[in-house]
Amino acid sequence: MPNNKKLPEDGDKSASSRTANDLKADVLRMARANKILGALPEKDLEQLAPKLQPIEFKVEEIFHQPLDPIRDVFFPASGIVSLVTLLEDGASVEVAVIGSEGVVGISSVMGAKFGTVEALSQSDGQALKIRATDLREHFDQSPALREPLLQYAHNLLIQVSQNAACNRAQFMSRMLGVRRAGVSVAANTLRQAGLIGYSRGSITMLDRKGLEAATCECYRAIESYSV
Repeated sequence: MPNNKKLPEDGDKSASSRTANDLKADVLRMARANKILGALPEKDLEQLAPKLQPIEFKVEEIFHQPLDPIRDVFFPASGIVSLVTLLEDGASVEVAVIGSEGVVGISSVMGAKFGTVEALSQSDGQALKIRATDLREHFDQSPALREPLLQYAHNLLIQVSQNAACNRAQFMSRMLGVRRAGVSVAANTLRQAGLIGYSRGSITMLDRKGLEAATCECYRAIESYSV
């Protein structure tokens, strides 16, 4: 699981106070980097902030697994997380990708108790973690939070549906690597084309227009439906 940033258990009160202030600053900074949290009115974000915990994650860390209880939800501030369906023969299929525009574990606010896919990081990054029960409470009480979460759930469904078409055509399996080792191959291909920078799981976009031109029709379909 990703690493949590924790307050020190020992030390004087002034040191703890400084650390608490630093932690709050980290929370607000990372919240503004996430599209959903960053769009919240200040009042709503202040109410939610005490329940948010900054974490750091490395490539190939697992957030959720199929049939495991969804105890925590994650709002990425940076990095990439794949949602992967695992098959009985050991193969896997990537069904969606989540970055700072979204949230990992959105199904929990819809009432889901258990995961149905593996949520796996494809790069290093940072996120804000919140207990699923706490998020559901704020979801019920705050229209300012509820509306973007529902909109994101809609957008994620579009992405999953469109990716199903890609996977059927075997485009995703070739280019995005439904097996984990394939991710590096695809990333290196894009790097050699001058479209991205890629080093130790960290990806930097260098040529957005070039990347868009290299995508299949699914990217444009997802963009057109995501409002």
